[in-house]
Order: sequence, then structure tokens, then C-alpha cells
Amino acid sequence: MDLQALKRAKSAETIMKTQLADYRTDGACKIPLSNLDVSEGKRFQDGSIWGYFERLRREDPVHYCQDSPYGPYWSVTKYRDIVEVDTNHKTFSSEQGVTIVDVPDKHWTQSFIKLGPPKHREQRDTVSPIVAPENLTKLGSLIRRRVRTILDGLPRNDDFNWVDRVSIELTTQMLATLFDFPFEDRRLLTYWSDVAVAMPRTGQPIDSWDKRSAILSECLACFARLWNERINAKPRLDLISMMAHSPATRHMEPSEFLGNLILLIVGGNDTTRNSITGGLLFMNQHPSELQKLRDNPKLVSSAVSEIIRYQTPIAHMRRNAAADTIIGGKKIRKGDKVVMWYISGNRDDEVIEDADSFVIDRKNVRQHLSFGFGIHRCVGRHLAELQLKILWEEILKARLEVKVVGEPQRIASNFVHGYSALPVRITG
Repeated sequence: MDLQALKRAKSAETIMKTQLADYRTDGACKIPLSNLDVSEGKRFQDGSIWGYFERLRREDPVHYCQDSPYGPYWSVTKYRDIVEVDTNHKTFSSEQGVTIVDVPDKHWTQSFIKLGPPKHREQRDTVSPIVAPENLTKLGSLIRRRVRTILDGLPRNDDFNWVDRVSIELTTQMLATLFDFPFEDRRLLTYWSDVAVAMPRTGQPIDSWDKRSAILSECLACFARLWNERINAKPRLDLISMMAHSPATRHMEPSEFLGNLILLIVGGNDTTRNSITGGLLFMNQHPSELQKLRDNPKLVSSAVSEIIRYQTPIAHMRRNAAADTIIGGKKIRKGDKVVMWYISGNRDDEVIEDADSFVIDRKNVRQHLSFGFGIHRCVGRHLAELQLKILWEEILKARLEVKVVGEPQRIASNFVHGYSALPVRITG
């Protein structure tokens, strides 16, 4: 790296730290602690949420919000407290839902993430062979071919949306393969994923629970046709066939089938696609880290873990207390809603040194919360890491200079921490 490039890199990183300092002095400091509510999706969209979480970690790590659009809830914001909640499924149950939203009974769908043992394990074990090490080895060569095709097909010296052309395209191709879903219709999977995680709001494309359910019923009908084909054929290694032939899942009610479809689609889509986008953005914002990676491509695996930590694509998971208990010195009563803010725990500098910085070769780089812990730890985490690893290997190998040329467009969600657009240009 020449002297001028080094100066530009240092300047960009200084700007990022200044912006972060600005977040710490925003409205988060002015709101009385008792009124502080971190559930507003717009704060995740505009980046102002960081100051709120920093204040909670410092002043009230296990914080009770009495009044919010989602009802009263506890915020757990520090790393160790989150792990304590996440690994204690007997005291902190997922059976009432895993997001801060209370879904109306009429629109409720069951899935294995909302179950406890033994049914949870039986259903999870039904689908987990698809991400077993031997199958990941087979998928690796397929992913690499697809990544090369996607990268080769990108425009040169012209602006385009990285989210659409790379992040969504790669992950949707992978989802279509996992489900053996009609490849030409694969973008439906992204659409259904977006609908499933949308909080119905007036003025938004999904403006009612009824509209959300109507669209997802189309998803169910499509997959029901695939189910009927697979159940009458020999078992094979795709998610629909696995569920159709397993005693643990073959007799599911349609709503439970839909619930598990949504879980698998969202889990296989949002984590990876938003980390693909975030990774490129972070490397542009921290050019000295990108230079490290170019100088030493063996850092790719480490960089992938840091990208996933820094992005934290799933901002929170929710539990409900199954009994009176204590976390962080606070008495949690049976039935209370408890929200684990992974996005905050991943910035806890009591556990992660210099947590607000993006450092691809940091110590204990895999020590992050983005995949959760305990029995509900993300079943597809190794596949997500594999896709990111291969993508960055191929970017480095092709010596692509991908420059961010505009502001990222983030989504207004407190659950999926993600992007709708990232304008970029490949130069040279």
C-alpha cells in the first residue's frame, strides 16, 4: 500500500470512529432510562441504535421497558447475560415465539425453533444432514462455480446494486438447491422470506396480518405440491424430501409445515445475504483491513467470522421466562418477555476487545453471538460461513476492486439487521 492509500485508509477509519462517537451523544443520552425503548426499527435503519445499546450495557444491562409497540419486555444487552439466557432453554422458553412481536393466534405458525425437547431435537435432526460435513464438501464446489459465474457476469465500470446482483442471487440459488425448488422461480424464496419477517404496518407493502398470511399461504401451496411429489418418490437429500419421509415431520399440520418452511427459508437467506453485503461495506469503510486480507488471503476464514460479528444479521432473539428467575441481578417473573440483543452483545468490550472496531485478525474471532447458543444454535451456520468464505476467496483471486459508490439502504427492522441496496462499481 502506497503512502497516499495509507492516508486515505486511516482517514476513512477515523471518520467511522467519529460517526460512532456521534451516536453516543445523540438522543439516547437524553431519554430517561425508564422510558428507553430499543425496539424502534428506524433506529436500526439509520444507525442511531448503537448509542442506545451502549447506554444500556453501561447503565442497565438487563433493562425493563414497560411501554413499547410490542408490549413490556426485558432487554438483555451484555454478552455473558445473553449466553446465560440462550443456553438455559428450560427457564427461558421459545414456545411463545422467537421475535419481540406477539403474533396473533390466528396467524401463528409452529416450527421446531419454537419447540423444546424432545420434539425440537427430532425435527431439527430431520433437516440437519443437509449441512453435515460430507454434504458441505459436495456443496462447496457448486458454490464456487456459482460464485465465479456471478462475479464474471457483473458489469465493469458501471454502478449496480450489490444486494440484488450478488447477495440475493447467491443465497437464493443456494436455497433453491437445498429445497430442490424450481430454479427459475427461486426469487420467490427471497420474497417469501421478506414477507415472513415483515412487521405489518399501515402504509407498508405488508400492511396487515391478513395480507401477510395470504401471501404465505401461496408459499404453503407451492411447497405442498413439492411435498406431494417427494412423498411419493424415493427419499433424497433435499429439505422437502427429508421432512416428507421422516416420522418426526411427515404428519405435520399444514400450519406447522409452513412454520418450518419459513424458519428454513429465513435462516438460509437473511444471515448469509446480509453478511455478504455487510462484508463488502465494511471492507470499503476499513481499507486497511481489506489490505490485510489481500496481503494474506489465509485470513479469509477469520475475516468471515468478523464480518458476521460486526454485521450481526439477526439482531435479536426472544424468549419467555418459564419460571421466576434472576438475570444480571434483576428478578424476571414467570411469563415475562426476554429479548436477547445479539447485536449489542457483539459490541460488549468486556468480552470482545475493542468491540466497536472491525478487525479481521482479532483474537478469538469466532467468539461472537450471531449464531446463538444452546439447543437453538443456528443449524446452517457452517453453510453460511462456507458461502462467505468462497465468495471472498474468489474476489481476492480475481483481484476485483469493488468500490461502494453511495450510501447503503438499510431496512427498518429490529429483527433482521440488513440491507435493501448497496450501490457499487467494479473498477479497472
